[in-house]
Formats: sequence, structure tokens, C-alpha cells
Amino acid sequence: MLHAMLVALQQTPVTDPLVAKNSLSLLGAGIGLGLAVVGAGIGIGQIGAGATQAIARQPDAAGTIASNAIILAALIEGVALFALVIAILYKFL
Repeated sequence: MLHAMLVALQQTPVTDPLVAKNSLSLLGAGIGLGLAVVGAGIGIGQIGAGATQAIARQPDAAGTIASNAIILAALIEGVALFALVIAILYKFL
């Protein structure tokens, strides 16, 4: 699919350099946002797996482990949100 997008970009004649710069910045912002979201998903999955294993080993500390896992997941989601804001800024600037 990426190959088809790149071929379509190459075949489209663009005479205005501002339009070409804008379209490539949008492509870069989209790719960067996708990588950030995938990274956040992997990170939250690792936190969930680690928290589940920790709770299975020490059921007495389940409340502390779960609250720490929720805080860490929120921090990772914050990074993905920053990536979304940067992608939106690329779109409008």
C-alpha cells in the first residue's frame, strides 16, 4: 500500500512548490503518527503483561501494582497524544 501511495505521489505533476512541500509534510506526519500509536500500543501491552504477571506472583500487592500500571499507561498515552498534536500542527502550518 505504501508503494502505491509513493507511485501516486510520483506520478502527480506538481508545479507549485508549496503544494509539494505540504503534501510531503502530511505524509511524514501521518507516518510519524502511525509509528507513535503503534509504539504506544506495544508499550501498554507490555505494561499489562507485566502487571498481570506481578499480580499473579504477589496477589497481596494487586492494588498497588494496578494503580502503578494505570499511571504508566496514562503516561504512554500522553506521548501518543503529543504525536497527534504535532501531526495536526504539520497539517495547519
